Amino acid sequence: MSILSAFTPDKASLGNQEIAEATGIPAPTVLRLLRSLVALGYLHRDRTSKLYSLASAALALGYTAIADPEMLRIAGIELRAFAQATDTYVLLGTRDRLDVILLETQVSPRSLLALQLSPGMHVPIAYSMMGWALLAALPEEERRYLQTQVERHAGDTWPPAIRRRMSRKIAQVHELGFCMLHGEWEPELTCVATPVTLPNRPPLVLCCVGRTAQVAQASVERELGSRLVACAHVLQQRLPAHR
Repeated sequence: MSILSAFTPDKASLGNQEIAEATGIPAPTVLRLLRSLVALGYLHRDRTSKLYSLASAALALGYTAIADPEMLRIAGIELRAFAQATDTYVLLGTRDRLDVILLETQVSPRSLLALQLSPGMHVPIAYSMMGWALLAALPEEERRYLQTQVERHAGDTWPPAIRRRMSRKIAQVHELGFCMLHGEWEPELTCVATPVTLPNRPPLVLCCVGRTAQVAQASVERELGSRLVACAHVLQQRLPAHR
C-alpha cells in the first residue's frame, strides 16, 4: 500500500529508486514487491522508460473506496441546488492521507469564479479550509495524531501563522458548526467549510467559495455558514450509510 500511495497526480510515473526513497522501503524489497504488483495488475511497467505507473486494478480499488455512485448522485443534486441558490462554487471531499480528495464539485454560472477544480483533485489538509474542517470532525486523539503527521511532513516549510490559523478554524467549527475565511487568504474570495459525518464512513467535508464583493462578512456568519451546515445535515440524512 505504501508503494501504491507513492504515485500522485504530479508523480504518475516512478522508477524503482524513486519509490524506495519515497517509501523508505529498501530498494531490493521494493523491486520484489513491484514485480508482484505488476503481475497482479496493480502497476504497469513501461518497457522503454523502465518506469512504473498505476494500472487499472489500483485505479478501480481507489475508485471503489471513495466513489459510491449513489452517494455521488445524491450529493451532486444537493450541491447543485446549493450552488445555484447562493451563487457559489461548492465542493465535497474526503481525506486521502494528508490531503482532501475532491469527490464532487458544482458551480453557479453567476458566481463568476474560475477555480478549475474537479473530482479527483487533491488539496492539502495543512493549508486548506476543507482540511481544517475535516480535522474538526475527528476524535481528539485521531486529530492530534493527524496534525502531528501533517506538521512532520511540512517540516520547516509550514509557517507558524498557518498552524495557529488551523487551530482557530478547528475551534470555530466546534463553536459555530463551520469555519470561514472572508478575504483573509485571497482578498477576492470568501470560503466556508463544514464537516459531514455519516455512520460507518470516514467523515466528508463540504465547502463553498464565493466572491467577497458579493458576500458581506456578517451575512457569511448569519446566512452562508448556517445554510452550508443545513446542507450538510441534509446530506447526513440522505446519503446512504456504508454497509
